[in-house]
Amino acid sequence: MRILILLLAAGAAWAQGQRDFLTEDEADQIRLIQEPNERLALYLKFARLRLELVRQTLAVEKAGRSRLIHNNLEDYGRIIEAMDNVIDDALARKLDVGKGVALVAEQEKQFLAALEEFNAVKAKDRYLYEFVLKDSLEATQDSLEESQHDLKERAHRVVDQDVREKKERESLMTVKDVERKKEEAAKEEKKARKAPTLRRKDEKPQ
Repeated sequence: MRILILLLAAGAAWAQGQRDFLTEDEADQIRLIQEPNERLALYLKFARLRLELVRQTLAVEKAGRSRLIHNNLEDYGRIIEAMDNVIDDALARKLDVGKGVALVAEQEKQFLAALEEFNAVKAKDRYLYEFVLKDSLEATQDSLEESQHDLKERAHRVVDQDVREKKERESLMTVKDVERKKEEAAKEEKKARKAPTLRRKDEKPQ
């Protein structure tokens, strides 16, 4: 029943042209879970469901199925990206995510096997979802490699990247501030030149 509801929701969202990679119920569940290890487990549950939807849809040849396959693969890829962001954010805040990362690595091996299985299916409508399928495969491979790396090394890399991005933002802000001050100074000077006066043209100021 839950899978049917998700399929209908995906179709309705496509028709409206507005899609999110999580359903409203899933987004609510994520908001309620702040602990990173628990949030990762929840994301894994949603990712696994998307792949199951793809498997079931691929098993039946019918018109319009490629849209559902495409949407679920796209949502799956964004869930993988969200998990990587949760891990990086936790490492940047020096939180222990060892348990969650181990679970991610274990599950992503299964996800990768499922995606390779989908990739082996020579369907007539494959061209309609082939690109997003390849993206999902690459995203899973990259995420799995990251999850298998030493967490301390990854934490150092995340912190270094945050520092670099912060410096870049500060540098850009400084340039913008300088430009803004120049513009403000030019405007003030222009106003001063045009300031009204009651003196005659040949009258000198006191």
